[in-house]
Amino acid sequence: MTKKIFSHQIWHALCLLILFIGVSKSIENYPSILNGSLFGYSTYTWLIISMLSPIVHQLYVLFCWRSELYYKYLSKNYGKNAFIYYKKIFTVLILSRPIFILLLSISNSNSLYIWPVFYWAIIILLLIPGIYSQYSVAKYFGYDRAFGIDHFEPEIYNKIPLVNEGIFKYTSNGMYVYAFFLIWLPGIIFESQAGILLALFHHLYIWVHYYFTELPDIRYIYGKQ
Repeated sequence: MTKKIFSHQIWHALCLLILFIGVSKSIENYPSILNGSLFGYSTYTWLIISMLSPIVHQLYVLFCWRSELYYKYLSKNYGKNAFIYYKKIFTVLILSRPIFILLLSISNSNSLYIWPVFYWAIIILLLIPGIYSQYSVAKYFGYDRAFGIDHFEPEIYNKIPLVNEGIFKYTSNGMYVYAFFLIWLPGIIFESQAGILLALFHHLYIWVHYYFTELPDIRYIYGKQ
């Protein structure tokens, strides 16, 4: 069972190690990344939590997707409610990512100065495509599909064409290219070095998930599509 579930995951682990090293070196070179505290907890604590959040989320998705896709493990144990149960935990984990980056950014606020003209320009440039991508996911792609229902019902979804409307007209992966712009906003708004660093960590790490978990699964489910 584990062979198919952990296929390509040695590359996942290697990329994660590189990201850890990058964060560590950034802190060494810019110690003000760890300035501040919030609710009695240091910025370092919030930073660690903000790093663990996407790791727990993506490992959860890896296990659920692959165990269901190849072995119907969740359906065998939870029946027709398998996707519902999976989706509830997924929702908590995906929401934890921006929440913890927000708390980290508040903890480390004002550790970076951004000129006002650039401050507002960056916010607008991140906000517009980020919101449009979320709208496109809701209208054209569907949140169930974004959560990975095709892993639970591959025999249905492998007959449905891939989406090419909304943001998906410009990129086949609007969620990871543009929706993740929103996770940068807390770091920019609160002018937080730590918030920006962890936004970069999250954004790069979602691509690790894409290339070494999601893309192989897409090829398995959709074939030549």
